Amino acid sequence: MLGLLLAGCRPGPRIVVGSKNFAEQLLLGEIAAQQIERRLHVTVERKFQIGGTLPAHEALVKGDIDLYPEYTGTALTAVLKRLANDDPAVVLEEARSGYKQWNLRWMDPLGFNNTFAAVTMRRMAEAHHIRTLSDAAACLPRWKLGAADEFVRSPDGLPQLEKAYRLPLAKPVRTMDPGLLYAALEQQEVDLAAGNSTDGQLSSNEFFVLEDNRHYFPPSQAAFVVREAALSRVPGLEGALKELSGTLNDKSMRELNYQLEGLHRSGPSVVAEWLARLKH
Repeated sequence: MLGLLLAGCRPGPRIVVGSKNFAEQLLLGEIAAQQIERRLHVTVERKFQIGGTLPAHEALVKGDIDLYPEYTGTALTAVLKRLANDDPAVVLEEARSGYKQWNLRWMDPLGFNNTFAAVTMRRMAEAHHIRTLSDAAACLPRWKLGAADEFVRSPDGLPQLEKAYRLPLAKPVRTMDPGLLYAALEQQEVDLAAGNSTDGQLSSNEFFVLEDNRHYFPPSQAAFVVREAALSRVPGLEGALKELSGTLNDKSMRELNYQLEGLHRSGPSVVAEWLARLKH
């Protein structure tokens, strides 16, 4: 009897979900957390806003977190230090095989591709008759570029952009929090921003995404990366996460980001509503 009582007092499995430090990651982390809670009824601890790619990856390898959302192109270039590839399937497979060294598994992609987007104000693009990045490279005056610090340091970020297009810059790149890029564009502190294709602000017609006419930006599908130890420890975890694969596209992710950043709604509320619709 005592043994049965003690067994009943043992804590159940606990899953720690992490995320990087920007809006989309917070939403994806919350999607994983709520999905696990509703499907498995286990304790989920949220360790969001860990930082950029490398701190989040290190936390996963060390076991400080059990899973977090990552992007295939980022994993290939920033973590595995390999050359970018323009085939999404190849990039995913290289990420999967490369992460096995840490006993980490890539789940199937969520369904959207969050690649780099060069954004300017629509009025600016129309005034200078600019539609592509090549147009921008040939345009004067020189550009005032704003970007997140990770874009500046990433091998598939600023160095590749400069190599592919040789954009004329008026001054050194202004680094800032990703959430401030669009406000900086509106306030004319910068006139070109290194954003992402699923940014919620792109739902507004006042911003214009310049075409990557040389196809330099690598595919970067979003997916959850999970510790194999967590998949073994928690029955049903793999199945719960698999249910999320293929449920988001670029447009729907952009809309979720807009709910959080544009309308300033609560992330957990936005996610709960989306999951409720998903069930039906």
